[in-house]
Amino acid sequence: MEKEEILHMFPASCRKLFDRAASAPEKLQEIRLRAKKPVILVKMQQEYFLTEAGQLTREVSGAKVVDAKELEEILQHICNYSVYAYTDEIRQGYLTLPGGHRVGVAGQVVMEGEDRIRTIKNIRYLNIRIAHEVKGAAKTVIPEVYENGRFCNTLILSPPGCGKTTLLRDLVREISEGNAWGRGMFVSVVDERSEIAGSYLGVAQNDLGIRTDVLDGCPKAMGMMLLIRSMAPQVIAVDELGSVEDVEAVEKVLRCGCHILATIHAEDMEELKQKAFMEKLLRERAFRRFIVMGKENGNCVVKNIYGCI
Repeated sequence: MEKEEILHMFPASCRKLFDRAASAPEKLQEIRLRAKKPVILVKMQQEYFLTEAGQLTREVSGAKVVDAKELEEILQHICNYSVYAYTDEIRQGYLTLPGGHRVGVAGQVVMEGEDRIRTIKNIRYLNIRIAHEVKGAAKTVIPEVYENGRFCNTLILSPPGCGKTTLLRDLVREISEGNAWGRGMFVSVVDERSEIAGSYLGVAQNDLGIRTDVLDGCPKAMGMMLLIRSMAPQVIAVDELGSVEDVEAVEKVLRCGCHILATIHAEDMEELKQKAFMEKLLRERAFRRFIVMGKENGNCVVKNIYGCI
């Protein structure tokens, strides 16, 4: 990723302000913009404010404050000056940019009925999340998710912000391409929030391998069934199992003879066992491998890998 890729997320009038912030894009994680609030950047898990001169500072007193007009200009640029054309994405709360970067949006919600968001207007909060594809992230775990050349159903456990999606993405690539432990397989990804593939106009911006198909922006349970019918995958990959419906879909995937690769929010195996909606899958030993992630000295690490429990 190049510095220019970050700068082109902003209109020309703003690029000088963010020039220094984008100088080390591999370290930049988030740019948070709020109307009438200081600009906040997250680099290497550390928080910084941005001054009027584009300098990074720890002192909020000297921080650049964004007004609603500037925020609107940035949003218009992100939407290619046609916010209306991005209504469907805005309804979901985020926009996906070339390179797989994502812009979270918040503002005034307009409802359509009792349980459907029609759109979000008066957007006054943007969270630009910089995508970091880390090829090789799965290098140390790949040997552990195969038995005699066969991929084992695998569940990645992780608290938020510990790299589970990065690991999932690279595992998908390795499984799809094939490796020293197993041949390449047809993988289908249900990318509900466009975080795994980072699709832009339907094309994956991240490398998920030559045998991978992506269903972007579709709820997991619905997407798993659709892909089973349409793409005949050997492995289905999903991020963040979190409901009874997700688990029921996983059960159907397994009954169809397809393998599963998934993640879930959990600190450890004990917390996983406390999730009532996972009880049946654990009792039936649906997963053969459990990869537990966490942080050590501020770095995302694989803490443990367990076999069937």
